[in-house]
Amino acid sequence: MNKGVINRIVTLCAIGAAVLLQSCGGPQVGGELTGVPDRVGWTQTVPYGMVVAPSGTFHMGQTDEDVPSTLVNQNRQVTIGGFYMDETEITNNEYRQFMVAILNDSLDVLGEEYIMRELYPDTTVWLRDFSHHMGDPMMEYYYAHPAFDDYPVVGVDWHAAQYFCQWRTDYMNTWRTDNGYFENPRFRLPSEAEWEYASRGGRDMAKYPWGNPYIRNAKGCMLANFKPGRGNYYDDGFMYTSPVAAYFSNDYGLYDMAGNVAEWCEDAYNPSSVPVVWDLNPTYFKAEEPRKVIRGGSWKDIAYYLQTGTRTYEYKDSSRSFVGFRCVMTYLGRSSGAEF
Repeated sequence: MNKGVINRIVTLCAIGAAVLLQSCGGPQVGGELTGVPDRVGWTQTVPYGMVVAPSGTFHMGQTDEDVPSTLVNQNRQVTIGGFYMDETEITNNEYRQFMVAILNDSLDVLGEEYIMRELYPDTTVWLRDFSHHMGDPMMEYYYAHPAFDDYPVVGVDWHAAQYFCQWRTDYMNTWRTDNGYFENPRFRLPSEAEWEYASRGGRDMAKYPWGNPYIRNAKGCMLANFKPGRGNYYDDGFMYTSPVAAYFSNDYGLYDMAGNVAEWCEDAYNPSSVPVVWDLNPTYFKAEEPRKVIRGGSWKDIAYYLQTGTRTYEYKDSSRSFVGFRCVMTYLGRSSGAEF
């Protein structure tokens, strides 16, 4: 075999090896930009108990008459990135899992006094929130008794809700990394805009999560747990809170986005924040503001507070018998949500 044939064979072998290495994600060859090899693929699955809120654009703001003339939620069009949201409010039993884990794993770090004072649900809210009210049975049984395991946790302030999200993130991602998976995005409280977007369930300008304009269905049944009239707490079937998912979900599969308990949001409250925040994933951050947004109304509220566009607040260090929360997780992927 002459020298020219040998050179041609060597050249062809080198080219073939380069193509093979590139096609298999091997090292960079021939000065070409091929990316870092051996990157593990990414598929984000829906966490247990969560549902999809796909990316979209909607008109945020009041959808009916602003009865008290607050002028705090004027209409504007905004765009929201896709996310996952708990289909129900966090229940007593789910929160109990958190408390057991904290007491077992973080007792030496945080101390029992801190855990019981800052993170344990304040059961005395059933006495403190209402004057001359026989709240003793609720104080004694609501969080502790298994009869209320599937009811939304209350007596949890904004700080405790944030800590729950942090623990839930660590709990999931510890398992994922131990089993060779990339970490998921963190659990967090929803922004006010995310909450309102999700509550409408894809129905732009909807007055309530189920649509417009009534609070009863065609059979006369109440569509949420709230206060239907003066001194009337029972027409919806429950005097206080109801078990989660006791009423129909909205079109995203989310339950109790109106009534049962109001829900903490991430945002600080500012009556003038709507025109200030950006129109893409708007959120109003202000660490020194003690007021935090709550949304959705509760078992003790009139129908006005159940509306998707009604804004109100509570102080971040206040725990109430009518305020709970649920978590969200950012979706990492196509903006269209086609891969959900």
